[in-house]
Amino acid sequence: MATINQKDIKCDICPIKAKYDNNPKSFVGRFWRWHINFCPGWKAYMNSLPTEERHKIASHYQQQKYMS
Repeated sequence: MATINQKDIKCDICPIKAKYDNNPKSFVGRFWRWHINFCPGWKAYMNSLPTEERHKIASHYQQQKYMS
């Protein structure tokens, strides 16, 4: 199994995330939101953030598992 390198994570500039931000009810937006529930890259991205920023993003995307 390959490991994820922190510098390879581009979740903050993901074009699919931008589609969600522009229109959360679009098909691509709903797909992205579903996808981040199990995406190892998103998990690594969220865990790499400082606590305050992680809580802000988790709140925005309704992800309670990153609030603690």
